[in-house]
Amino acid sequence: MYEPKHNHLRALFLCLVAVALAILFVDRPASTWSHAHLQGIAFFDELTHIVDVVRWAAPAGLLLAGVAVCAGWRPGSKGMTLIATCLSVATAYEAKECLKRAFGRTWPETWVAKNPSWIHDGAFGFHPFHGQEGWFSFPSGHMTVMAAMAAALWSRVPSLRWAWVTLAGLVALGLYGCDYHFVGDMLAGTFLGIASAKGVLALLFRK
Repeated sequence: MYEPKHNHLRALFLCLVAVALAILFVDRPASTWSHAHLQGIAFFDELTHIVDVVRWAAPAGLLLAGVAVCAGWRPGSKGMTLIATCLSVATAYEAKECLKRAFGRTWPETWVAKNPSWIHDGAFGFHPFHGQEGWFSFPSGHMTVMAAMAAALWSRVPSLRWAWVTLAGLVALGLYGCDYHFVGDMLAGTFLGIASAKGVLALLFRK
């Protein structure tokens, strides 16, 4: 179904406002609370690994689909759902890689080569095109990938919408519980993933 241009602009505006408010008022206290109360709970880290399956399944699915097409397969509705979902994830993944480098945001915690962080150093900010891995917090890649998958399947398999939202929500819970990302990172990643999926779906299923 065609969505008016103003709907997309409204969604972008709301995302920008939500992310800005998170950066100004939510990110630091939320990170501090997570670090103080939730660190060391293995369950949260396990939730974040849901995305590993999605991230590796997307290129594998595209490769298999390409081989199958070369062998004479012509995808029907389910095949196109697979292709659309894999393309959405792959597109979102590459987009977040570019944006992480462009924004250069420091992480909530210190993990890589003593990177400056909010918890360890009180570092909090953006350093555009810094280029080092310790400045790759924004947007959240985990949420970008999960939101892309969820958005594509939300459209193509509406009977299981509860499942797609639940999977993305579990990853978000894990990221917060481990203090792997600021709330603003997760909001931005969610929007980027949804936008990527909508773009792919619009290209593949134009009416």
